[in-house]
Amino acid sequence: MNILTVIINFQTPGLLKEAVSTFTKIYPDQDVLIVDNGSQDNSREIIQEIEETSSRIKTLFLENNIFHGPAMDLVLNKFSNYDYLFFLDSDTETRKTGFLEAMYEIAEKDNNVYAIGQKERVNKRGFKDEQGFPVILTPYLFLRRALYNYFPPFFHHGQPTLQNFFEATGKGYKLVNFPIEKYIFHHWRGTAKKYGYKLGLKGKIDYLLNKFGF
Repeated sequence: MNILTVIINFQTPGLLKEAVSTFTKIYPDQDVLIVDNGSQDNSREIIQEIEETSSRIKTLFLENNIFHGPAMDLVLNKFSNYDYLFFLDSDTETRKTGFLEAMYEIAEKDNNVYAIGQKERVNKRGFKDEQGFPVILTPYLFLRRALYNYFPPFFHHGQPTLQNFFEATGKGYKLVNFPIEKYIFHHWRGTAKKYGYKLGLKGKIDYLLNKFGF
């Protein structure tokens, strides 16, 4: 399986260590890339220690925090030798094997499958809406890399895949729901709870407009 698992860290090295160790314990032969998104704490030291535990672990240190969506975009363009990328949040614990094989099999059977994972419907601002369009949530996102650049890049937003998935599904590509939560426990907002999404004024405006139905 030509898959790269990507874990992006921003100043939560304790969570990151757990995410990497639980994933590599179950998938010791899978390639893992740890991206540090400009952390100013002791993350580099911890990541270098983690890297020494396995030859399958790679690291990428960014000078500044470019935020989660743009970091995903950078990796998707930089590591073009992989057929699939599996994005895994740093505040996760992998508890059960079998999900990578299952998602890989789904994708290999249908070239129109673009992304696999926990599917949710959202509105144009990225807020949950049962009448909206589908996205695969980023905490555990399996993506066919070759299709990515046909659509708008992931961007700095609470739902960084928003525009990309909107155009992909509009062109007939499939987002497949998969019960990933049965395999991986997500603490939810491990990084965002500590540091926020840093979406600035635009994020506040989007929240208010959505709240009042605009």
